[in-house]
Amino acid sequence: MIVIGLTGSIGMGKSTTAKMFADEGVPVNDADAVVHDLYRTDAVAPVGEAFPGTLKDGAIDRQELSRQLSVSPEKFPVLEAIVHPLVRRREVDFLARHRQAGTELVLLDIPLLFEVKGDNRVDVVVVVTCDPQIQRDRVLARPGMTEEKLAMILSRQMPDAEKRKRADFLVDTGLGLEAAREQVREIVARLKAGKPSGKNPHA
Repeated sequence: MIVIGLTGSIGMGKSTTAKMFADEGVPVNDADAVVHDLYRTDAVAPVGEAFPGTLKDGAIDRQELSRQLSVSPEKFPVLEAIVHPLVRRREVDFLARHRQAGTELVLLDIPLLFEVKGDNRVDVVVVVTCDPQIQRDRVLARPGMTEEKLAMILSRQMPDAEKRKRADFLVDTGLGLEAAREQVREIVARLKAGKPSGKNPHA
C-alpha cells in the first residue's frame, strides 16, 4: 500500500485537491476533519480544562479556542500536546483498516505535514500550491479573516517555496480546477504504475 501525504499552506486549495483524490477512488484521512470530530468527542475534556471558557454545549467552541490562541499564541504547544496524539491514533486505525483491506493507495491530508514531521510516515508527498497573490485573495475573502490572522497562520507554516522543494509531486490549483484534476489523475496513474518518485513535471 502506498501512503500519500497531502499538504499545502492556507488558501492553496488543499481540501479541494483531497476531494479530487477521493473522486479518483483514493481513501482520504482528513486530519482537520478528525480534529473537528475530536472537539466533539475525545478532546473535549482535556482541551476544556486547558483552555477555560472554550467548552460550550458539550463541545469545544473552535471560535473561542482560536480567539484565545490569537491572544496567547504561546499556548499552541499545550493544545498540540493534547490533540496530536489523538489525531495520530485515528490515523493509525485508518491505515490499519486499509492495509487489511488490501487498498492500493491511501491519502493522509495533513495541513502541517512537514512541521510535525509527518513526511516520515508517508511514501510520497504531494504539495498543493498556487501563486501567492491568488492564495492571499482566497484567504482574505474568508469570513472573519484579517491581515493579522493571516500573518499569524503563515508564521506557523513552512514557506510554500520550501514545501515545493521537498515535494515528490505538485498540484497547482492556480491554473483552474480542471487543470488541477488532471494533475491529480496523472499522480494517481504514476503511483499505480509504480513510479512514486521523480519530481512532478509540473514542479
